[in-house]
Amino acid sequence: MAKAFGFVDYGGPEVQEFLDRPVLEPGPGQLAIAVRAAGVNPVDWKVRRGWLGRERELPAVMGSEASGVVERIGAGVTGFSLGDEVFGVAAAGAFAEQTLLVAARSAVKPAQVGFDQAATLPVAAATADDAIRDIGVGAGQTLLILGIAGGVGSAAAQIARSRGIRVIGTAGDANRAYVESLGAAQLHYGEGVADRIRALAPDGVDGLLDLVGGEDARAAAVTLADRSRLVSTVDPTTAQDLGGRYLTHSTTPATLAALAGLVAAGELDPHITGRYPLAHVAEALALVESGHARGKLVLEVS
Repeated sequence: MAKAFGFVDYGGPEVQEFLDRPVLEPGPGQLAIAVRAAGVNPVDWKVRRGWLGRERELPAVMGSEASGVVERIGAGVTGFSLGDEVFGVAAAGAFAEQTLLVAARSAVKPAQVGFDQAATLPVAAATADDAIRDIGVGAGQTLLILGIAGGVGSAAAQIARSRGIRVIGTAGDANRAYVESLGAAQLHYGEGVADRIRALAPDGVDGLLDLVGGEDARAAAVTLADRSRLVSTVDPTTAQDLGGRYLTHSTTPATLAALAGLVAAGELDPHITGRYPLAHVAEALALVESGHARGKLVLEVS
């Protein structure tokens, strides 16, 4: 049996608990790994609350990205060997001592990149990379990120900067120094945000990555000349109303390898602001669910 953390019904933190589950065998297209680290993301608690559907068989193990060591390889999988240090999207929950990865959304971890760093890449950094590609903004242009201080926003700012894109982003004033450390200009969200955006970008912005949704997205969108360059990861309805769209994921092993390469080269810092043992996973989830987590939180699994 392997220790795992999940939920026994849909709802709030009260439905979470530790679980014992059998060691999993990989199916076609899967890797079985001994987990070394797992990233904690907003999607994890949203799944638990049932906001993304209620089709999962319960109890369900939480967590969507992990790194670890390959123990068994499923049918049809190529490019991986037993003992490889890997990272990727979890097929059976990441908050566990042992789990399965989707091989088509996994990659071998470079030796220069830690398990903790690698575990932050398959969801947040990959989402950021997908979004920048989807928006189509390029070198010399300006990207506006709504909610820049979180995991996806922090990664997007650095990835964009590495490509010669100017970045401005909304965040609380307490996060000004942090946002500037990402190579971006911070501005306060809320009433009057369009005027503050124009003060930094008088000609408007060339792309908008919405990680907030709602009225903040509506207010900021007026500074974007081409609404087709608005991509949201949180609010498909508002994005469509504004002429933009919901994010299309296109992550591949090559994409993940490239992101790990940026980490190894020092161009992408996952900004891990909290490390928790698996026994304290509920604390990490509570911080992410509060909406006040900066950067990335990681579980370290022995």
